[in-house]
Amino acid sequence: MSLTSALTQQLTRRPQRLALLEQIAVQGSITRAAKAAGLSYKAAWDAIDELNNLADRPLVERSVGGKGGGGARLSAEGERLLALYKRLESLQARLLESAESEQDLELLGRLMLRTSARNQLSGRVLAVESKGRNDLVTLELSGGVRLSAQITHDSTEKLELAPGRSVVALIKAGWLRLQSLAEQPDETLNQLQGQIAEILDADDGPSEVRIDLANGQTLCALVEPERLAQLGLKAGNSVRAQFAPGQVLLGTAL
Repeated sequence: MSLTSALTQQLTRRPQRLALLEQIAVQGSITRAAKAAGLSYKAAWDAIDELNNLADRPLVERSVGGKGGGGARLSAEGERLLALYKRLESLQARLLESAESEQDLELLGRLMLRTSARNQLSGRVLAVESKGRNDLVTLELSGGVRLSAQITHDSTEKLELAPGRSVVALIKAGWLRLQSLAEQPDETLNQLQGQIAEILDADDGPSEVRIDLANGQTLCALVEPERLAQLGLKAGNSVRAQFAPGQVLLGTAL
């Protein structure tokens, strides 16, 4: 297969998260939708968290347990978005045919990158405050939740950040430090409060803690079992997740 053919195939392949949306609409079951989309059950749940976090309103409505391992259906917003994507797919093939050179497709391929950050939260820039060579960017997530990101001034210019700009905040799961609400928070850090939805223990290594925020978004934190035992945290408990502004990465649409 030529490089051009490979890149064309890459650009026209339906992203797994969109394929999962389509299968949820058809199957009505997380287990069956995950299998049809080529994902594990856990990866499907992660993808649903990401989809709902990145959208202004949840795209998938889900229920835990059940005969099929957990029911799920698209919200009205999810159905609208999937219909829009299908229309875009029909246009994409014609657009690719108009590419003037192989270099065009190579550039598009480089631009379509994925991120390893587990937490991807959509929001808008409220303010940008200069701090020497760095800028402190205040973001507002859905529901009025706010957090701060500290990035270089060069990055602010490169991303063209200004009040009202849509952004995605990327936070690695290992950067989140959990504490009970009874503990005194560190006011220099970002504070996101929610309820523990699930704790997935690992045979060797940190446990994965899923936290449902009041605004409908979900956080994933990696926490050592000793820390969980120290805090006495379990599913259903309210918890505070803290992380430094310098641990927030920002991304924008091209």
